[in-house]
Amino acid sequence: MYTVPLIKLIEKMRFEILTPEIDIEHIKLCQPDVNRPALQLAGFFDHFDSDRVQIIGRVEEAYMNNMDKDHGKNIMARLMDCKVPCIVFCRSIPVAPELIQMATEKGIPILKSDKTTSSVMAEVIRWLNVELAPRISIHGVLVDVYGEGILITGESGIGKSEAALELIKRGHRLVTDDVVEIKKVSDDTLIGTAPDITRHFIELRGIGIIDVKTLFGVESVKNTQAIDLVINFEEWNREKEYDRLGLEEEYTEYLGNKIVCHSIPIRPGRNLAVIVESAAVNYRQKKMGYNAAQELYNRVTNNLLRKSKAEED
Repeated sequence: MYTVPLIKLIEKMRFEILTPEIDIEHIKLCQPDVNRPALQLAGFFDHFDSDRVQIIGRVEEAYMNNMDKDHGKNIMARLMDCKVPCIVFCRSIPVAPELIQMATEKGIPILKSDKTTSSVMAEVIRWLNVELAPRISIHGVLVDVYGEGILITGESGIGKSEAALELIKRGHRLVTDDVVEIKKVSDDTLIGTAPDITRHFIELRGIGIIDVKTLFGVESVKNTQAIDLVINFEEWNREKEYDRLGLEEEYTEYLGNKIVCHSIPIRPGRNLAVIVESAAVNYRQKKMGYNAAQELYNRVTNNLLRKSKAEED
């Protein structure tokens, strides 16, 4: 199970910490969802997921204000006894000093935000879904070509980094070289990023390590990118039949998500950067509804039909 430190969420959302005496360094979040404890404030704790971030908005505040003071204190104590990771008060809702004292004694961080409840929930869920997403690391290169995330794979030394360098010189952006960390943020989306250690570096055999950001500027790099297309470089094999039309898509699978994959045979003299660019543009055309292979097939079919009718006449 993946976890993320609570302190990272606090820094990301710029929450105000109302219980500074609590050591929050050891608190980890393991659930991407959040909870508004309306039923819990009413005393119903069955099926309560205490691992979630608890969000207090105007509705919860109004309900607590209408409760008997002692009863409200007991309910909040019961909520905190469930060892929730934190309680966030939105819309700059004032928090009673006795509640802060109780939270401090029980070790439950109380946080505060001036944003609306719905915006806090949406942003926290979005961020946690990315941070807690299933992930793997693979050997490859990830580049942003015309806005499409192109994952280049292949054996070591086949020319992936050299192709990426040429793409950078042609105005495209590097995400990562050598190691690609892939996160599954949804059933349709895989996000690729670089390990912190190797971010913005490329290894070129015979030259060594180069810093892309320093050499080509900040516009040549990118921290994250959705993976749209996989291009696999492989050594040319005379005995193998290669797809020359592309009528049927081939796919590869990462973390249960299927991604369109093209196998590109490598021979001396082929301009790999131009091939990758063309693949990216062709993929974008297909997403927009135009398929060049299908268009050629239709033209050939219509031409044969016309010839067949002419012969019959």
